Amino acid sequence: MKYSYYPGCTLRTKAKDLDAYARVSAKALGFELEEIEDWQCCGGVYPLGTDEIASKLSSVRALNEAKEKGQDLITLCSACHHVIKRVNDDMKNVEDIRVRANNYMQLETPYAGETNVLHFLEVLRDRVGFDKIRELVVNPLTGKKIGAYYGCLLLRPSQLMAFDNPENPTIIEDFIRAIGAEPVVYPYRNECCGGYISLKEKDMAKNMCDKISESAEGFGAEMLITACPLCLYNLNKSAKLPVYYFTELLAEALGVKKAAKEEEAKL
Repeated sequence: MKYSYYPGCTLRTKAKDLDAYARVSAKALGFELEEIEDWQCCGGVYPLGTDEIASKLSSVRALNEAKEKGQDLITLCSACHHVIKRVNDDMKNVEDIRVRANNYMQLETPYAGETNVLHFLEVLRDRVGFDKIRELVVNPLTGKKIGAYYGCLLLRPSQLMAFDNPENPTIIEDFIRAIGAEPVVYPYRNECCGGYISLKEKDMAKNMCDKISESAEGFGAEMLITACPLCLYNLNKSAKLPVYYFTELLAEALGVKKAAKEEEAKL
């Protein structure tokens, strides 16, 4: 199975490992990530202005390219996933945005939200299946107590993102079980890390991250995993628990972590 793939800016700079672990793990699981051509930054933040069009166009280009290939579009970064999925909903349901975006882009066939946007974790859960992953694990992470950190962007707004239950998500805990480890459920796993205030309000963001890490540690977690580069950056500054990308643990469990390092060198 082949999917269109939007990596995003951070996965080409500070988060190359998030990307590389995902690529080699996808191959081990029997699907392929086909990077779309000439992608541009999604903007990192969904624009709330109802008349804002320009900052949504890069997402529309990516969505339209996947449509033209007849493929679903996969994302990895939580921020990219949030922005692209919300822009896709705009193109599907908000006529004014759809008309103005298509007029600006002058596509041969107007784009109207036809592309299905999936996070890599959704592919693992809904397309591959955690039972299948469990069968393919060669290096189970037995004995590891891992806390899932969801953050804000994957889960909210819940009806639009449709990723998991925003108050009691389970997808990452099920992933942790599939790779042989023990998930640790703790109260702050879906609270904000302070990502978008981390430059202006450093102390406030650090306090938020400390609460998350202390909560996880207090419930017995030895480490945290996340899908978001900004969350990983902020949580690592807290220095309470080590924080990893979920794709790194997946590559380790599948026995392809060494291959990911070779892949990362190419990026």
